Amino acid sequence: MGIANLVPGISGGTMLVATGIYTRFIDAVSDITRFRWKLPTLIVLGVIAAAALVAIGGLAGAISYGLGHARWAMYSAFIGLTLGGAPLLWRMVRPMGAGGLAGLIVGGVVMLALVLLQTREGGGGPGTGGTAMLVIGGAAGASAMILPGVSGAYLLLLLGLYEPIIESIKRLVEAAKSASASGVTAELGVVVPVGVGVVIGVVAVSNILRVVLHRYEKVTLGVLLGLLLAAPAGLYPFREGVAPKPGDVVAGVIVNDENIDEIDPKHWAERVYTPSAGRAAASLALIAGGFGVTLLIDRLGREKSA
Repeated sequence: MGIANLVPGISGGTMLVATGIYTRFIDAVSDITRFRWKLPTLIVLGVIAAAALVAIGGLAGAISYGLGHARWAMYSAFIGLTLGGAPLLWRMVRPMGAGGLAGLIVGGVVMLALVLLQTREGGGGPGTGGTAMLVIGGAAGASAMILPGVSGAYLLLLLGLYEPIIESIKRLVEAAKSASASGVTAELGVVVPVGVGVVIGVVAVSNILRVVLHRYEKVTLGVLLGLLLAAPAGLYPFREGVAPKPGDVVAGVIVNDENIDEIDPKHWAERVYTPSAGRAAASLALIAGGFGVTLLIDRLGREKSA
């Protein structure tokens, strides 16, 4: 679940379903929020949360490096990992019926609208938004991470918060390893608001899920499937940064001859480019590989629970 929440495309909820512990997790969170303190509940949440935090802290640096040095490859893998959750959700929603089909259409339209909005605004760069936006991002990401088929990291990517949060986690881990109190403190302005949002999102969604999945199961699962199938539209891997020119506005700053060399390439606007035949083939291979990884986890989870 921790790895899934680092990667735009993999849903933490999908991983919980695939490993056969989704219902136990949702029930445990709901019990805690209703002040039902039971030892089995605490053990379930403690083990999952601890393992997730270890994975997030240990792999944030690797994800950040990959995004900086081979973004097209990372995004290709993200697409495959995303689509790999579709068969799992399809099994859950079938027979779909009119309600499931309507939910699928709504979910697809909502996701495409989010992608279009993000594209028109050019996405958010690191440091986008203040404390309130970080709380909202944390809540949105956490809400999605426990919904099968919806990637919390992907929503953060659309909100322009993914890379700044990943970078902040990486710096926090590095500061903790070097026992730098000032370094740790410097990252609390990002990590704490996101953490508050995560708690709000998990608590709210886990309790809502208990209701909607029982009363409107097919519609809800249809929406989730629609969101998942449309998500790759925002993960197109062949984009490259365009160096700014004097007079451009980048991350809210007017570019001039004095500050142009100080603009972080992560803030640059992006344009679509045509990949070479080799890169396109490698991208397809990575998509297939990501798809296979999610399917394999699902298969192992089903065999475990059989």
